[in-house]
Amino acid sequence: MRLTREEIQEALRERHTNQMQDRLEQGKVAVAGLGGLGSNVAFSLARIGVGHLHLIDFDRVDISNLNRQQYLMRHIGMYKTEALKEELLEINPYLEIRTDCVRVTEDNLEELFREDEIVCEAFDVPECKAMLVNGILERCPGKTIVSASGMAGYGNSNAIQTRKITKHFYLCGDEVSDSRAGLGLMAPRVMICAGHEANLITQLIIEKE
Repeated sequence: MRLTREEIQEALRERHTNQMQDRLEQGKVAVAGLGGLGSNVAFSLARIGVGHLHLIDFDRVDISNLNRQQYLMRHIGMYKTEALKEELLEINPYLEIRTDCVRVTEDNLEELFREDEIVCEAFDVPECKAMLVNGILERCPGKTIVSASGMAGYGNSNAIQTRKITKHFYLCGDEVSDSRAGLGLMAPRVMICAGHEANLITQLIIEKE
C-alpha cells in the first residue's frame, strides 16, 4: 500500500493544524550522527512531516547497533545514511531527504551545513560533540544547534532535561552519565534523550519568528 502525498498531508494537518504543518514542512534540519540519538530523532521528525532532513554519518550498520538504534538485521553492512533514508521514506516517501556519507570536520563544517537551519548533534565522542557545537556557534551565525550529553544506563528518566545555554545553543540529557561497563547505552534512556532533542527541534520550527 502506498499513500498519496495528499493523503499523508491531510492526516498530518488534521492532527497538527494547517499552520503548524506548513511550518513543519518548511523545516530544514540536519542530523549529524545516525546512531542511538540521531536515528531516533530522525524517525520522530519524519513521522510529524518535517519536510527537509539532512542525514550525516560515515559509518555502517553493525550488530552492536541493534540494541538502541533504528536499524534492522537486513541493514547490517549498509551505510547508516542509506539505511535510515530507506526507512524514513517508508514512513513518508514525499519528504526531501539529503544524505552525506562523510565525517564532519572543522574543514567541511561550514559547507556541509550551509542549507540547514537547525543542526542536531548526535555524536558519541565528546571531542566530536565539542567540535561541532563550537564550529556551528562560531562559524555559522544564525543557525541553532541542539546537542546532547549524558544518557547512559537505565536510571532516573526525569534527570534528562533540556536546557537553553545561549540564544542558538540547547543541551539535552543529564549532563553526567558516561557510558562504561555495566552502565552502557540502552535503548529506553537513549530514546528519552532523543525525544528531548526531537521535541525541542519541533518547537523551534513551529515557533520560529
